[in-house]
Amino acid sequence: MISSSTQRFSDRVENYVRYRPGYPPEVVDLLVRKAHLSPSSTVADIGSGTGISAEMLLKAGVPVTGVEPNAPMREAAERLLAAYPGFTSVDGTAQATTLPDGSVDLILAAQAFHWFAGAETRAEFSRILKPGGLIALLWNVRQVDTTPFLRDYEALLLEYGTDYNTVRHETIDSRVLGGFFTDGYALHTFTNRQVFGYESLRGRLLSSSYAPAPGQPRHEEMTAELERIFALHQQDGTVSIDYITEVYLGR
Repeated sequence: MISSSTQRFSDRVENYVRYRPGYPPEVVDLLVRKAHLSPSSTVADIGSGTGISAEMLLKAGVPVTGVEPNAPMREAAERLLAAYPGFTSVDGTAQATTLPDGSVDLILAAQAFHWFAGAETRAEFSRILKPGGLIALLWNVRQVDTTPFLRDYEALLLEYGTDYNTVRHETIDSRVLGGFFTDGYALHTFTNRQVFGYESLRGRLLSSSYAPAPGQPRHEEMTAELERIFALHQQDGTVSIDYITEVYLGR
């Protein structure tokens, strides 16, 4: 098991790029409206990974600085987002972003805040935000029991995931969020979905840090179970994973 959260995804980059979900267009509309974003704004995407969340704002013409400590993921983002002149890539962490004091209109943390919530991060966010700046925490929350396939997929993760229960973002609760935001926060939710054939479903599974990779114990067993539940539930060669996209906005 990889102990450092900054290194967990080093061997997952290709699958992460290809098979992790993006975000509904309504998320961009919300962030632009609430944070008054424009081409002259500054957004810091903390734990920016391979650039999935940064790209949605770059497409809207908003400059983004991606702060990512994991070198393979940061390099993937630099490669994938090279066509966007508004993208800047920084080797930094949530606790030490390297960004100037009072320089950021919006801090974005997508699928990442549960890795670095804490007092040091709160102090660093306070340091780099402009007065009145906003923080947006995003998660695509995979639904686990709304369809027979999703129930079986969740059972697979519980059975084979190496530390699935301890790294899920649901460990971030209202108490943690209430202690992080100064004046409370607002939760906005949107629906999201991915449709997979078998090979892409396998890639989606292997993009998760807790799924045993090829050569690791129980990988073959897990793959056999994935094949079984796909064959059982597929319709016209596909299955769907549904999400609720949660956006927590506050100061």
